[in-house]
Amino acid sequence: MKILIVGGYGTFGSRLVELLCGEPGLTLLVAGRSLVRAEAFCRRESKANLIPSYFDRDGDLQAQLAPLKPDIVVDASGPFQAYGEKPYALAEAAFAAGADYLDLADGVAYVRAITQIDGQARARGRVALSGLSTVPALSAAVARHLAVGLTRIEHIAVGIAPSPHAPVGLSVIKAIAGYAGQPIDMLRDAKVRKAYALIDSRTMQINIPGIAPLRPIRFALVDVPDLLLLRDIWPDIQSVWVGAGVRPALLHRLLWCCAWLVRWGALDNLRRWAGLMRRVLNKARWGEDRGGMIVTVSGEGEAGFETRSWHLIAEGNDGPMIPAMAAAAIIRRYLAGTPPQPGARPAHGELELGDFLPLMAGRAIETGVRVQRKSDRGLPLYPQVMGSAFERLAEPLKALHWLEGTASFGGRADIARGQGYLANLVCRLVGFPEGGENVPVTVAFSTRNSKESWRRTFAGKSFVSTQELGRGRRAGLLVERFGPMAFGLAVLEDEGRLRLTVRDWSFLGIPLPARLAPGGEVFEHGDGGRFNFSVAITFPLIGLLVHYRGWLVPAGA
Repeated sequence: MKILIVGGYGTFGSRLVELLCGEPGLTLLVAGRSLVRAEAFCRRESKANLIPSYFDRDGDLQAQLAPLKPDIVVDASGPFQAYGEKPYALAEAAFAAGADYLDLADGVAYVRAITQIDGQARARGRVALSGLSTVPALSAAVARHLAVGLTRIEHIAVGIAPSPHAPVGLSVIKAIAGYAGQPIDMLRDAKVRKAYALIDSRTMQINIPGIAPLRPIRFALVDVPDLLLLRDIWPDIQSVWVGAGVRPALLHRLLWCCAWLVRWGALDNLRRWAGLMRRVLNKARWGEDRGGMIVTVSGEGEAGFETRSWHLIAEGNDGPMIPAMAAAAIIRRYLAGTPPQPGARPAHGELELGDFLPLMAGRAIETGVRVQRKSDRGLPLYPQVMGSAFERLAEPLKALHWLEGTASFGGRADIARGQGYLANLVCRLVGFPEGGENVPVTVAFSTRNSKESWRRTFAGKSFVSTQELGRGRRAGLLVERFGPMAFGLAVLEDEGRLRLTVRDWSFLGIPLPARLAPGGEVFEHGDGGRFNFSVAITFPLIGLLVHYRGWLVPAGA
């Protein structure tokens, strides 16, 4: 099977090539306006089934397609919002050449209006699917997955946050620059209403149960097909909102200000600045190299109104692969002998979430689901923070952290103190215990409104902390307070163990530099059928402060 990928060496086309180049039975024509770049890309990939090809989608399409003889034409170039008076010329030329057509478009008008060539596609027995990208193909598949069992869907929200280190293609920037600050149609209060792109915004938390979450991200409204297409699946839905999380946050603020200039009429649009915007976005690469996605579906379930959310976190270079996975999944269906039905249509109903999972497997991509119900507010603290990951903890850990009212545990611990004046000074200020072996330890807990107080006593000397759910910028974290100091902790599950890592810290509510935050390995495990702990706390420039490790059992056991 021959697959012609227009824009095959570009930002998204190159990822699609990478996803498919190992598939037996495929020949990939890596095409674009520069044969030199196509040849260089194919040499770099060094795969036998890659053939560099010249293709100009603004040229004579029939003459170019005839010698290539593709079975499927994939348009991975764009921007699709600027395809002019004959936006589907490539699809029509593909039909005439006996090929099916797929694209990675995310433009609202382009994706929705592809149905205008449905008659041509059916007459020739051909397929044209538009929108085989993160939105609407993956987002709609996830929304349908979350909606199973809900009797009524009211609200859907989607947020996509690429890693700040991921390269951004010019076509993407041109599309964003074209609609920034412009009025766009979206579904709100069950009616199509106007909103302003990149101005309307909201904060969401990408937080997989048991995995270190991304920091809360401000997402800005983008003009994508989901805003109207999802009503085809749920006619009675009240609202759909989709946003992009631009990071670093400073760039988000700059784009927001530029969008307001367009909104106020100071600028017609930002298209003339697209090249500069791309250079700035590709230079401003700081922050953690992690990207993510969140889809939330709210509606009525068996237990009443609930919100279900699907979270994805991708590390490093694996995040940019996701926009190309929908097209790869469809092509895999061709190889499996189950191609799409003939016709031209948006791709929001073509794939299921299970079609994407094999493409994510083996990559640094994690996904998870959270469910929020009103009844969950009465749960203890740790089950609320960890979600479904709490159930994977060892039984002694679950028993201790399922706390209600008051409880007391006792045991033994070995304690090592750091050396030096500064280490001892900090330990005395906090109240950390003195060094020793086989030291008696008791921990008294009390809970109130999901807030826990921990009094740890080592050989008669106590220190106290409180733990509670994070709010605002600490959403998704556990917040532990020692007097005026507060630490935002990620609660992680690791093969039945519980790990805590510091994500941020503050003094009297004033955020402190993350690079200077305390570190060390803090974990709990259930070896031997009892609650075991190991808490090693280090500090930059000081080193070890204290390391205490031991075990606990219920008082009197």
